[in-house]
Amino acid sequence: MARATERAGAAGRADSPVSMVAPISEQEFMRFDPRLAREKRPLQVGQPETFPVRTDDGVELRLTRYRGGAKGPVILSHCIGVSSLMYSIDTIEPNLLEYLFHAGYDVWLLDHRFSINLPVSREQFSFDDIAMRDYPAVVSAVCQATGVGSVQIVAHGVGSSTLTMALLSGLESVRAAVLSQVSTHLYTTWSNRLKAQTRMPALLSSIGVREMTAYTDAMAGSAERLYDGALRMYPVEAEERCSNPVCRRITVMYGQLYEHDRLNDKTHDALPEMFGVVNLRAFAQLSRIVRAGHLVDEGGAERYLPHLDRLKLPIAFIHGSENVCVLPRSTEHTANLLSQVNGADYYRHHLIDGYGHVDCIFGHNAARDVYGHVLEHLDSNSA
Repeated sequence: MARATERAGAAGRADSPVSMVAPISEQEFMRFDPRLAREKRPLQVGQPETFPVRTDDGVELRLTRYRGGAKGPVILSHCIGVSSLMYSIDTIEPNLLEYLFHAGYDVWLLDHRFSINLPVSREQFSFDDIAMRDYPAVVSAVCQATGVGSVQIVAHGVGSSTLTMALLSGLESVRAAVLSQVSTHLYTTWSNRLKAQTRMPALLSSIGVREMTAYTDAMAGSAERLYDGALRMYPVEAEERCSNPVCRRITVMYGQLYEHDRLNDKTHDALPEMFGVVNLRAFAQLSRIVRAGHLVDEGGAERYLPHLDRLKLPIAFIHGSENVCVLPRSTEHTANLLSQVNGADYYRHHLIDGYGHVDCIFGHNAARDVYGHVLEHLDSNSA
């Protein structure tokens, strides 16, 4: 794998959560000044249409529609601490939005309440809120706007976990799904299990901390720089080390999310645009799920797994073979379990050689190595 020791970040986002920055050189420091802008390529899609969606608890979500053809609507649902930008980032060509748009799909980018581009992301809420409130509102809105009876959904990471929770809770009008990296079960490395066992979110909450963030700001104070400096000592493989403080924060928060040699330099430099804040209440539930090894509700109750029969629909699982954030046996176990309960004909499992976690979505060769599996499943279940 290629070494990444010389990489450094580029511009951040002026409206991103402000937090801690590393004690790096003056040259590197200026590269992380959020006032700096980068030139972005125009996306090869039609004009977007924006649809605000209000949930039953009054939260406003956002859907962005790109009408690529008549194959039917497909919703793209992002992970925790990011936004729908993970599907439309301009640093790779094509990204998943462009790929599906040109394949003839009516693509809907979802920004649910975990989206760092929505004000609600700074509030306290749980995975259960996404599952029980966001997905029903969004699926209903897309069906109403398009006049169809059901949709397909592509979801990644916690977006996939929460979609699974929604389906297990009785979410209707989902015809088929592509679940990337995780579903009913979550097995991870000893370091991530250790973080979950220490109940760090509860400890931080007890001292008044309400959120964690991967974002860094060039104008941060010395205490925050000291914190990021300490993160340089966090254990990672030598070939995965780099000088990007956002990259280090991502690893500390979630574990290693990508193989560096699967990201091009432009995408690596754009990490400050894509990663930001996560509330501690959600992190506490994530820790509880890691400790349990499978989906549980915020209080630890077995609300979800007793209803595996509700996942009797076509599902394709995508998993990176080098994923050490969520180990491949996680979705392998889910696929085998669901096959036993509902029949193997509904499920396909694709292990993507040499990929980690989120590089399956915005790796520089994801269109060649990953997107075809997504498209094949969607085409098999198109309207």
